[in-house]
Amino acid sequence: MSEVTALGRRLAAAGFIAADDEALELVATAGNDAELLESMVVRRLTGEPLAWITGSVIFAGIPLHIDVGVYVPRWHTERLALRAAEWLPANGVAVDLCTGCGAVARVLVGRHPGARVTATDVDAKAVACARANHVDAHEGDLFAPLPRAVEDQVDVVTAVVPYVPTDELSLLQRDTFTFETTLAYDGGRDGADVLRRVVRDSPRWLRRGGALLLELGGAQSDLLADDLAQAGFSDATNIVDDDGDVRGFEALLA
Repeated sequence: MSEVTALGRRLAAAGFIAADDEALELVATAGNDAELLESMVVRRLTGEPLAWITGSVIFAGIPLHIDVGVYVPRWHTERLALRAAEWLPANGVAVDLCTGCGAVARVLVGRHPGARVTATDVDAKAVACARANHVDAHEGDLFAPLPRAVEDQVDVVTAVVPYVPTDELSLLQRDTFTFETTLAYDGGRDGADVLRRVVRDSPRWLRRGGALLLELGGAQSDLLADDLAQAGFSDATNIVDDDGDVRGFEALLA
């Protein structure tokens, strides 16, 4: 039995869904260091995010560095990132809020090397990680760190903000808050507190016809309908995954 197969069975017995894939990644990261591999496996068995252990993750085909403590981008965010890249002109301007490790920003830069892509995050660890991933990231709350030179000049604003309703945080997988804080998840009473702030403040930065793309869940796009109208947005459309589940929305500044 190969080392990968044996480890895959061990992880599967502990309840990990993608056990074989995880085993392959752990073995590849450890190289020939058996002691290192075992320490990594022990960490994983506690529920620690795999990307924190290996120090990397693949997002939309792009390898990203991940520091311990930094939010790990999820696969369902890829659809939003790729859609944002379609809206961004080759030499345009984009802003990625709550950038985390810089995943969405890196997709935009990768698709449009000539564009100006600026990212922000309130977490200093996330900003440092995003910079390690070659993202122009700045520490601060949402739009606050942006230079005034880009007011009314931005073609695309993207954001993966906290959007889980506070009373639903307990429904997340049991290991989530063993390692992560609520900072990346808690969106307030209905989950839309930060979403509303982004909608309200985006028109100051977007040019007319610019696109706003936000990740959200469930029926939250309906919750934001009035906010979008009051802020001057039109043509709001849900972004759905292959199963038809709503993963975000896009809207244009009229």
